[in-house]
Amino acid sequence: MSFELVFAVPMECESCVNSVSKTLTSVENVSSYDINLKNNIVTTKGTAPPSEIVKAIQSTGRDAIIRGTGQPNSAAVCILESFDPKDYTQPVKGLARIVGVSPNSLFIDLTVNGLPKGTYFPSIRASGNLSQGALSTGDLFYQLDPIEISQASSNDTVINSLGASQVVSEGLCSGQSYLKADLSINDLIGRSVILSRLDGIVTPDSLCGVIARSAGAWENDKQVCSCTGKTVWQERTEAVSKGLKT
Repeated sequence: MSFELVFAVPMECESCVNSVSKTLTSVENVSSYDINLKNNIVTTKGTAPPSEIVKAIQSTGRDAIIRGTGQPNSAAVCILESFDPKDYTQPVKGLARIVGVSPNSLFIDLTVNGLPKGTYFPSIRASGNLSQGALSTGDLFYQLDPIEISQASSNDTVINSLGASQVVSEGLCSGQSYLKADLSINDLIGRSVILSRLDGIVTPDSLCGVIARSAGAWENDKQVCSCTGKTVWQERTEAVSKGLKT
């Protein structure tokens, strides 16, 4: 089943629109799209992973921030972080975007970066307690399919609208997987996702994060955060500096 995605994309003229339009045409499983130059909004429909659409738009030299996904109360997000002291400057290693496509079916668009090459085992845990990192997330709630992280990311650079960039350390890798689960969004809120290098075993270096509800399509049109006074692009720059890539 298809779902709608809304992105904030900095665009200045019709040339920008044409560039974004051309790249979206080449993205598999994007059935339709609309580009609003005045409001700097791009809307897509289809079954393409959100991360693939973000990468496609970024390939034009513009950034893209997801502003909403799917129907109301049908989307969630989880930022995966390392609790290893050596990663304190860039603790964020991954992002899971979760979209419900039916009452008991959802997709998880999982993107990770800056990790050693190998097979990793993602799972949903019963608790969202991160007081001891992954070790305090409780029993297994749902096992997801393993993912391979093998793409070298030493030259993988993200450039956003403010000119900030990030280059991942040589020897580390990135990966992306589009996973399906027979669950509802309401089953997940407040639980956690972990990513372990050992099948069925939670270790102190496993990545982890709490699952939080995120905005549905057209439910979030803010350009300036009322809490911090920062624009979405300033918030984006800070997130990239901590390791968040897409």
